[in-house]
Amino acid sequence: MFHKEGYKIILATFAVVTVSILLTDKLISVQWLQTLIMVSLLVFLVLILQFFRNPKRHTSLNDNHVIAPVDGKVVVIEEVMENEFFKEKRLQVSVFMSPINVHVTRYPISGNVVFSKYHPGKYLVAWHPKASEENERTTVVVENKTYGKVLYRQIAGALAKRIVNYAKVNDIAVQGADSGFIKFGSRVDLFLPLNTNIKVQLNQKVKGGESIIAEL
Repeated sequence: MFHKEGYKIILATFAVVTVSILLTDKLISVQWLQTLIMVSLLVFLVLILQFFRNPKRHTSLNDNHVIAPVDGKVVVIEEVMENEFFKEKRLQVSVFMSPINVHVTRYPISGNVVFSKYHPGKYLVAWHPKASEENERTTVVVENKTYGKVLYRQIAGALAKRIVNYAKVNDIAVQGADSGFIKFGSRVDLFLPLNTNIKVQLNQKVKGGESIIAEL
């Protein structure tokens, strides 16, 4: 299954690869060069298909848990000052996605979307300390009665040139459901209450929609 954000790119890539293979077969007579070009084109197509894959995830709904919003590796766990929405200290947990990870963003908790804002910005590498405040990004806050307010921030990286955010204020968020997509490498930051029990460690790999990041 592929994400809807990739349909046009997949079709265009498939068309370009098909035409390129036909032209290579017709115009290039050197066998090794012909084979190299064709294999390279097929590898490129496979990479595009892999990037836009959207595997089904089995989320166990639990209002006491915050689950991973994306696939990737935990690169930050620290207490920070969150200046955009809470304007107070929060626990930040950041997950970095490489280009080969699934790039679907999923709601970390169920509840009401109380804040959603897009920010244009730079394209620093996603692990840069200032990426959370200076890169192109979207900030979404979901609130439920059990956990309170949880903020997650999609952040573009050096390769990511488009962030897609489906969350709108007053939407009903369902934990694990599709809330957006980031194209080509990026990260997502979570900002959690200080009394949160973090269930992951630095450099741990997590799976969006399934891995438990934290609990009350």
